[in-house]
Amino acid sequence: MSSDLSFLLFSLTESDKYDSRDVDRLQKDDALVEAYLTWRLYSVDDALKMIDDSFLWRKEYSLNDLTESSIPKWMFETGAVFLHGYDKEGNKLFWFKVKLHTKDAKTSMDKKKYVAFWLERYAKREPGMPLTVVFDMADSGISNIDMDFVKYVINCFKVYYPKFLCKYIKFETIWSSFTAAWKIVRTWLGPEAISKLKFASKNEIQTFIGPEYLPPHMGGTDPFRYSYPPLPDDDFQTPVCENGPIVSEDDNESKDFESDSKELESSFSSEVAIEPKKVYFSEESLSSLKLDDNDKGDSRPKGARKPLTTFKASLLHVSPAEELSFGSKESDRKCLIILDNVSKNQVAFKVRTTAPEKYRVKPSNSCCDSGASVDIVVSLHGGHQASLQDRFLVMAAEMEQNAGAGSPELIHFWKDVPKTKIMEHRLRCHILESTKPILTCGSDSPIEGGANGHPDLHTTLMRVMVCNARLEQKLDQYLWVQQVLIGLVLVVMMFTFLCLYNLPGTS
Repeated sequence: MSSDLSFLLFSLTESDKYDSRDVDRLQKDDALVEAYLTWRLYSVDDALKMIDDSFLWRKEYSLNDLTESSIPKWMFETGAVFLHGYDKEGNKLFWFKVKLHTKDAKTSMDKKKYVAFWLERYAKREPGMPLTVVFDMADSGISNIDMDFVKYVINCFKVYYPKFLCKYIKFETIWSSFTAAWKIVRTWLGPEAISKLKFASKNEIQTFIGPEYLPPHMGGTDPFRYSYPPLPDDDFQTPVCENGPIVSEDDNESKDFESDSKELESSFSSEVAIEPKKVYFSEESLSSLKLDDNDKGDSRPKGARKPLTTFKASLLHVSPAEELSFGSKESDRKCLIILDNVSKNQVAFKVRTTAPEKYRVKPSNSCCDSGASVDIVVSLHGGHQASLQDRFLVMAAEMEQNAGAGSPELIHFWKDVPKTKIMEHRLRCHILESTKPILTCGSDSPIEGGANGHPDLHTTLMRVMVCNARLEQKLDQYLWVQQVLIGLVLVVMMFTFLCLYNLPGTS
């Protein structure tokens, strides 16, 4: 960490006007400090002022203690603000339904806390991932415009959450009376945010968001309809096991499982037109999916890339820490999730995804003994391709000693376990670019292979040096020609000047 960063952190620790939890996080999270600095172009004074404003705001709004129950229920029921879907770059969409907002000084603070609740919730679930804000102006009017509220939303991204904004999209801003208002808004944005402001009509909105995440009035096909409860900010569903689902023949069991799923997913599933498939795994199937003691050596599933990063929690260490990488090649169609149980008891886990039709997960629902590890293979199914919008959710909860690990026991366990005891960790998708051959200087200079037919490092470096030398030679030639041309232009200009004014020395 640079001396500027150290000075910045020292300045904060000397003050007691902030929430100590925010200061502690800043001391431990270099990425957060870097975010403030880069957002203020590495000006320590500007970054320090931004942190000061941000931390004062966080303490005023009690952000570290802000929960769903601390927000008036009627605000969630209106559906004026919510998270749902992704843009074409894989960024989460933060929707503002402007027609549902009315200016009211009595509820102003609650509405601001409501926005802060959503931002903080997302920041904790997907740290470092930006948001795309969509202001849906359809069917809105003058009575729905609240400039103070708009300025607050802008400040949330400009000051309170650095590098959190991907873009602002304004949809259907067609009435002239709003043009003057947005001229004022532009002055609040600042140069770093003005470039992120996009105005889109029905014909233009799909430039930024695919039809699968756009409602019909925007020309999309998304069947999503807002309702509360639960909070509609996630779309995780049960994936299909590699061997396929085992559908219950007992209607009572199927209904029981359905009620379990609804109760368990109340905090993170969204309402969609097509319900998730209701499946359960037989005890024989589950036992075959559990990691056997004889398989705990160095053996790894073939074809799956071993993760290099780890997220460390109190129950499980999850590898990789942030994303699963898929590519178009056959060798890139499988990924490995490794769970290490670091608790003293057995831990039940399950894996869910936003695209259950694309992926096969083995095992997707099982348990892990204390001190043991489980390898979970996530593979693309059929001809499906991964996308930046796809997400995975790893859920885990500690089980009592000597608890059963069969299908009935796990069903009852997930039904009874309190939500506060469930650990959740999200993984996003990363798309690997196709491997491209190293650029050569021409068809007459191929890179010679090494012993295995691949270019060795020495040969590659030599070829790169040759390419650079040729490029420098051509650049020198272009510069020489440029200098000659400039000299000729100056001579012509001087001659013309002398002729026009008929100064002494002309013939």
